[in-house]
Amino acid sequence: MGARKRNIAEQRKEKRKMTYSAVLRNCPSSPRKMRLVADLIRGLDVNKALDLLRYNAKDASKDVEKLVMSAVSNWQVKNEKVRLEDSKLVVKEIFVDQAKTLKRIRPAPQGRAYRIRKRSNHVTVIIGNMNEEKVDKQETEIKTN
Repeated sequence: MGARKRNIAEQRKEKRKMTYSAVLRNCPSSPRKMRLVADLIRGLDVNKALDLLRYNAKDASKDVEKLVMSAVSNWQVKNEKVRLEDSKLVVKEIFVDQAKTLKRIRPAPQGRAYRIRKRSNHVTVIIGNMNEEKVDKQETEIKTN
């Protein structure tokens, strides 16, 4: 049983080596607004995703663009001899989680106070090669059959 667990752990390490990620923590915009931008680029080619983000009118797209650039930079650190144009990088996963909510109070009429919730979020981007994504899909199909 111990050898099998080690084998599974080694497979996970190999997969982790083939994926490149970047994380943005405590971004001061609501998760709902950020998810709209994240849904635009999920599954797209990295160059196309960056173009979409650069010319998008939403304010959250600037933060996501920097995050995707950071993930590409992480890829370049591990793959110095490979050209970016030849690699066919794809946004494999992107997800937005809720972070801390700052609670503030705004004065209201007749001595009342309204609560203001200033929401923030965490964004995670995982990029990989297009060829690896096809291999992962084939492996999951084999396991389910």
